[in-house]
Amino acid sequence: MPLPQLSLSLQFARFDGVAVHRAALPRHAVRRWLRHALARDGELAVRIVDEAEGRALNRDFRGKDYATNVLTFDYAHAPVVQADLVLCAPVVAREAQEQGKPLRAHYAHLLVHGALHAQGWDHETSEADAEAMEAREVAILAALGFPNPYAAR
Repeated sequence: MPLPQLSLSLQFARFDGVAVHRAALPRHAVRRWLRHALARDGELAVRIVDEAEGRALNRDFRGKDYATNVLTFDYAHAPVVQADLVLCAPVVAREAQEQGKPLRAHYAHLLVHGALHAQGWDHETSEADAEAMEAREVAILAALGFPNPYAAR
């Protein structure tokens, strides 16, 4: 079965250290990770931001006054998945270091996680939903050659 088609916009805000994040996120890799996470064709914008922009978006759209690792703004689940994924570079880097993971692997996990949210997957409503979503993430990441991101918890 062929992978879904993907129209991808990959954007990097201007911030100190952005080169490290650009290096961890080559377009071809981001495209591959997202296509594996999609069940249908998609139109996704991925934006890598600094802490100030990440915090402002989380505060303005979720009412939470802190920067989080990934925000998903989903607009349509079908017939084409349409969403914006915003990843906060300093938070992602800090988490990767704290968890002893390569930055690239953590980005792959968060992009897969965000893409699943864009398709309606949820982990906040019930324990069963959280387990199902985590299992799907683990399976996708394994197919991409990444270890289980939840194994070290």
